[in-house]
Amino acid sequence: AVSIPCDVTHESRCRTAIEQAATKLGGIDALVYAPGIGPLAAVESVDAATWRRAFDTNVVGAALATAAALPHLEEAGGVAVYLSSVSASLTPPWPGLAAYTTSKAALDKLVEVLRAEHPQVGFTRLVVGDCAGGEGDARTEFPKDWDLTYAAEVHPLWEQRGYMNGGLIDVAELLRVVDAVLTCRATVSSITLVPRPPG
Repeated sequence: AVSIPCDVTHESRCRTAIEQAATKLGGIDALVYAPGIGPLAAVESVDAATWRRAFDTNVVGAALATAAALPHLEEAGGVAVYLSSVSASLTPPWPGLAAYTTSKAALDKLVEVLRAEHPQVGFTRLVVGDCAGGEGDARTEFPKDWDLTYAAEVHPLWEQRGYMNGGLIDVAELLRVVDAVLTCRATVSSITLVPRPPG
């Protein structure tokens, strides 16, 4: 394993990180794009900087990392997996997550474009549901900057509308699915992973 920090919103840093990884690993035959931020605010309260930060991280970063890795992926006949969200494709939009949902929908379309333009690489969209938060090793920083007062207002709406089933995806389960896509090396256009209800 090699750890290389990278600001995915910065083009030259993406290129440098990918080249360092390729050098240290002897090439790149797989890419997993997992970065994602989900600012929580009513749509009319989302300012331009927040929209840009969400798109820069969730979409532009994916495009930049992929562009840097493409020569390696094409040479290896490799695969790439992009973590998407149920809020972008399987449910109506979640109140309070306008920038996140919109940017993840754009990520979904980016994966389709990559698949159309580079058929020799296996591009997979992995739609993930109910994974924010968690305890211990499953904890993410996704809701770290949320306004808890506003979160308390919208959370009941998410539950009433059936967007959440009360369970969270275990990190180990998510990793097993990603590993299966990477190791089977088949072209899998889309996979959906949602937790079972508790109990």
